[in-house]
Amino acid sequence: MGLSMSVRKAVTRAIAGRYARATKVEKGAILDELCALTGWTRRHARRAIAVAQQGRQAPPPIRPVVYDAEVVNALRRVWIVMGGPCGKRPAPFMVEIVTALGRHGELSLATDVRARLLAISPATIDRALAADRKRLQVKGRTGTKPGSLLKAQIPIRTFAQWDESGPGFCEIDLVAHDGGNPMGEFCHTLTLTDVSTGWTEMRAVKNKAQRWVFVALLDIERVLPFPLLGIDSDNGSEFINDHLFRYCRENEITFTRTRPYRKNDNCFVEQKNWTVVRQPVGYGRFEGKAAVDSLNELYGSLRLWVNFFCPQQSSSPRPATGARVSRRYDKAQTPLQRQAAGPGFSEPVIETLLAAYWHTNPVVLTRTTGHCRRGY
Repeated sequence: MGLSMSVRKAVTRAIAGRYARATKVEKGAILDELCALTGWTRRHARRAIAVAQQGRQAPPPIRPVVYDAEVVNALRRVWIVMGGPCGKRPAPFMVEIVTALGRHGELSLATDVRARLLAISPATIDRALAADRKRLQVKGRTGTKPGSLLKAQIPIRTFAQWDESGPGFCEIDLVAHDGGNPMGEFCHTLTLTDVSTGWTEMRAVKNKAQRWVFVALLDIERVLPFPLLGIDSDNGSEFINDHLFRYCRENEITFTRTRPYRKNDNCFVEQKNWTVVRQPVGYGRFEGKAAVDSLNELYGSLRLWVNFFCPQQSSSPRPATGARVSRRYDKAQTPLQRQAAGPGFSEPVIETLLAAYWHTNPVVLTRTTGHCRRGY
């Protein structure tokens, strides 16, 4: 068992007088003796002896301020544009987002401020923006009810059935805009997320009838930058119906469903329901064609913001140790970056996406999508 702090201080005081009278060689031996007794490093031992000799507490060394108010203010602007993510997401994307903001005249930095901003670590980002991050939170509820039609013919998804190494296998879900009252007709948002790249598309529909959901899904499939190879839905009747089942079978699209009442089976799209629907739209009630048109106009900007300027991390479970499962997360990348670096994309598709990215101002998207309410 190690010595208590009071004993360490007493030993240091006893050694301090002898240390002051010792030669350089003897001082080295005394330091070794003190380190062996207390477990301190030589640097700390020297400081402790100096404190004992002066009879007062030595002030801690003053570290120079690297990330001053100018750097933090620039960081806060970047963080707001990206939607307020944790530090591990903007840090590897900092060069790209700062360059994009500068290209559109939204952020002008001195050379030394830019260099410090680009060198900032994820942990420092979280510390610098701790007060800003504390402000954000809301809870909602689900409106999904299990359907029974064709459930026996649509298999429950297992990861052996999907090849998630490339794009095309997607999760879909509906978000209700009922404003807290599930009675009557109200709008819904269909969200589709690709499991491999995180590419996300949204479409508003006037209600959850299968005809409107199917039309919205076809419209999403038309604009996807990759072929739709598989979809996974919950057990609601808006998805589990003969029309969608027949379409998937005729077009060789793998159609699977989640286990009933297991929300985490669709974790990829469920997470996006918060980021791309609830944050910008909220929990109000939306009804009628005018509301559908307004939501779809918003989603036109939002799809660019989330796919071009929102880095995200992908996790893979490591071998379990007993009951404990640990996960390893890769470097944060935007869906566009994952697609450009992944297999299965033709050059024209990549060139079109990169051209759209180059001409898109992230600050305009932030203001349009409502994320500017955080203070930009």
